[in-house]
Amino acid sequence: MLTVGLTGSIAVGKSFVCSVLREAGVRVLDADLTARAVVAKGTEGLAEVVRHFGDGILTPGGELDRKALGAIVFADEEKRLLLNSLIHPRVFEAQDAWLREAAAADPGGIAVIDAALMIESGGYKRFNKIIVVWCEPVIQLERLMLRDKLSRQDAEKRIAAQMPQEEKKRFADHLIETSCGFDDTRRQTLELVELLRQQASESDDC
Repeated sequence: MLTVGLTGSIAVGKSFVCSVLREAGVRVLDADLTARAVVAKGTEGLAEVVRHFGDGILTPGGELDRKALGAIVFADEEKRLLLNSLIHPRVFEAQDAWLREAAAADPGGIAVIDAALMIESGGYKRFNKIIVVWCEPVIQLERLMLRDKLSRQDAEKRIAAQMPQEEKKRFADHLIETSCGFDDTRRQTLELVELLRQQASESDDC
């Protein structure tokens, strides 16, 4: 099994790339969904987050209020790092279980995990290959403002809270640029799928 980490900064088009990978028959795990699961209502993960950040980050129904928590951690680097230290180990554990299941089901296949903070957390080291999705900064800013209905200042603050795109690209085995739209991104992604299948086949033969 070829294990692949897919990452990139906020609002660069990772979700679309993942949708194309799935259409091509590649197994893909969205780390955002895993991160939500480990802090779902009633989990020890959520209880631990509440112990550090207080009941103010809960909705009236007892679920995590992501907007309230985001307002705290995006404004305070120390608190953001604390949150990551609580969430990442649980996410890694869930991802590793998924990878074991994928390898058992398809030993010669490809398994991709999509995670925005894969490089920052050190999680990228667990994978055979790393894909970094990126786009021109001005396009990233426009997409983020439109997607999340943010002011330019708030969008810039969220982008600045992450590792710069140029730095992430240095960790990549493969790059996908999304600046030129859906069709071009789809073409790049499908070409990469073929290359990854060759690499998976070669690793399986070893």
